Amino acid sequence: MKATYSTAGVNINEGDKFVDSIKPLVKATFSKGVLSGIGNFGAFFKIPKGFKDPVFVASTDGVGTKLKVAVAYNKHDTIGEDLVNHCVNDIAVCGASPLFFLDYMAFGKLRSKVAVEIVKGLTRGCRNNGCSLIGGETAEMPGLYAKDDYDVAGTIVGVVEQTKIIDKKNVKPGDVLIGLASSGLHTNGYSLARKVLLRKYKLSAYIPELKNKLGSELLKVHSSYLRAMQKVTSKYKVHSISHITGGGILGNTKRVVPKNLKIKIDWNAWKPNPIFGLIQRTGRITDNEMRKVFNMGIGLIFIVGRKDAKAITEQLRKQKIKNHIIGEITE
Repeated sequence: MKATYSTAGVNINEGDKFVDSIKPLVKATFSKGVLSGIGNFGAFFKIPKGFKDPVFVASTDGVGTKLKVAVAYNKHDTIGEDLVNHCVNDIAVCGASPLFFLDYMAFGKLRSKVAVEIVKGLTRGCRNNGCSLIGGETAEMPGLYAKDDYDVAGTIVGVVEQTKIIDKKNVKPGDVLIGLASSGLHTNGYSLARKVLLRKYKLSAYIPELKNKLGSELLKVHSSYLRAMQKVTSKYKVHSISHITGGGILGNTKRVVPKNLKIKIDWNAWKPNPIFGLIQRTGRITDNEMRKVFNMGIGLIFIVGRKDAKAITEQLRKQKIKNHIIGEITE
């Protein structure tokens, strides 16, 4: 038998079919800044007007082993939204507004139906955040990935006026930490969560404590806090913002606080989502380990002056965003 790309495990026709099927989904995310659609070797985006001294802010990330849950549970339409929201939060904490997004997807065996579901999540995330999905790459890699496995990663570019960049230089002793509730694990800690929970439970199992099936709970979408950040920063002076990802509350917040200052967290100020208690009890995990690995129910932290704290918490509640004052900055 003559060797072909298809016999080696790569189906070019399936790839073409996939690209054709996602074109209308992707086009629905385009803003006025987009100059070209899918088909060229690069995507084009006009630099927005109205800035005196614009600064681009870029970030790239993935969703980790949450993908293993999506594959095992056979639900793929939320992973793309997770990816976009994670990346949006990462640049928005700097004060940036998202402009465009690029994705990368790699499969052991490309299945158009699964790939389209992933893109549906990507486009939903982009539309919800006012971000254009202007390009990407899809690869089929038999031998590197198992047949049903895949990986996704994304790169986002946003813009901020240089004078409005949010960094740690304004943080001072006495500042208050306002924590915004997370939807669940978001996109971190899944290697530990899977190891602990899947020894005892099936993803299809309904867990009364969670009021949900385990798979559905673990696939809750990573929250986007873009609108909350834009609303609060437009009215109040925010000294710094921390997106709580891998490394937990302290690990991430240290990055946006000067080294000579201390972060004091009141761990009793809020009640973590039930999923965290289930993981901790099932795996007999220490408090310290839980706090290093998981967000513990807090997805974003505003660091603000004490005089503005109450008004900001009320503003967030008006936006129906659950929040708590969870600590302070000390000498």
